[in-house]
Amino acid sequence: MVRSRPATVNCRAMESPAGEPVYTVSQLNREARLLLERSFPALWISGELSNLARPASGHLYFSLKDEQAQVRCALFRGAARSLRFRPENGQQVLARARIGLYEPRGDYQLIVEHMEPAGDGLLLRRLEELKQRLAAEGLFDAARKRALPALPRRIGVVTSPSGAAIHDILKILRRRFPAVPVVIYPTPVQGEAARAGIVAAIASAGARAECDVLILARGGGSLEDLWCFNEEAVARAIVACPIPVISGVGHETDFTLADLAADLRAPTPSGAAEHAVPEGGEWLARSRELERRAQAGMGRRLEQLAQAADGLGQRLARMHPALVLQQHARRLAELRARSGRALPALLRLRRLETGHLLARLSAATPATLLASHREQLDRQRERLLGALRLQLAAGGQRLAVAAAALQAYSPLQTLERGYAIVTEAASGRVIRRATEVDEGTLVSARLAEGAIEARVLRKLP
Repeated sequence: MVRSRPATVNCRAMESPAGEPVYTVSQLNREARLLLERSFPALWISGELSNLARPASGHLYFSLKDEQAQVRCALFRGAARSLRFRPENGQQVLARARIGLYEPRGDYQLIVEHMEPAGDGLLLRRLEELKQRLAAEGLFDAARKRALPALPRRIGVVTSPSGAAIHDILKILRRRFPAVPVVIYPTPVQGEAARAGIVAAIASAGARAECDVLILARGGGSLEDLWCFNEEAVARAIVACPIPVISGVGHETDFTLADLAADLRAPTPSGAAEHAVPEGGEWLARSRELERRAQAGMGRRLEQLAQAADGLGQRLARMHPALVLQQHARRLAELRARSGRALPALLRLRRLETGHLLARLSAATPATLLASHREQLDRQRERLLGALRLQLAAGGQRLAVAAAALQAYSPLQTLERGYAIVTEAASGRVIRRATEVDEGTLVSARLAEGAIEARVLRKLP
């Protein structure tokens, strides 16, 4: 239990001989109430009702007790209105409450927020927890449900052979469709052995595979009476059964986990039997309608086949061997006539083609080709010689022009006009300025015709 230190109180008016604070009664009750409310959250508690009082205010005051202790309780008007039963002294209940303390009297008590009969409440809580867990695994998914056969060959019933449910089921099956046989898989449907018996009967029906649909049924009863149909093992056996299962447990208001796990839930055992087989009269009327439609369809089909046979007979008459031979004979005579007319024309055409080919062959003989090539060669030779003459004449003319231009720029022409080229006799270096030689240097002068050597006597500016 969580313990908290008492809150600081105003005790300046009085102190104990040891100097510690002194509580007043109201302060003590207030601190005790706060401590209880903080230390205990809302909790579930079970016990027997006693000292029940119903004042005009609408609140309920009572005690919850067991063999060794009791505690006072209060159920206020708002919560009392939501009760789904009438509390009575001596009744075992399950309550959800908060712990408190009534300060004016210092009474420790429970403030009840919800209350229900203990037996059904515990069972319902267990049932809800199991239902949520199995639903989370997908055992109740609609996608897993299987469709029932339109007309089963045999129906299995898992129930007590001595109960009222089997008599109701057999009566309904005989009335609706007596031709369908029924197999009973006996099992207890109430008490300690019911769960194992139901699981074994469902497993036996699935293993024997002699039925097309299985009815799981029981008459009405209390929640405890029907509890075997809320067992996890029964729900898993229904889901694992290879045969579609119809549940018809209890009355229309009863609802069990077997109903959720089954492929179809019927409100009663009789309702399960009605779902298992069609109505005989309706099925007979439907069979007659199908028979009428089949006869009409067969008549139309026979008429179609007769028309097809007539068409085939006409085709066979047209394809008779004698008619085919006559057609082939006429075709052969026609081809002979056409070939007699076409052969002379073909021969004339072939003669013309042969004449053309001979003429082309004559023109393509080696002698003819050689003469033609010689003529082409002579023409090419004449064209080549003419082109060469033209090229030589053009080249001579260009050469004369270039020679005249070269002659105009030739240093010899300059020398012809009285000029000379002076070089140093020893090195052959051309002398362009007087400052490039010294007096007494031997020089050579190139003239238009010949050359002379001289020595520099003096240099003039």
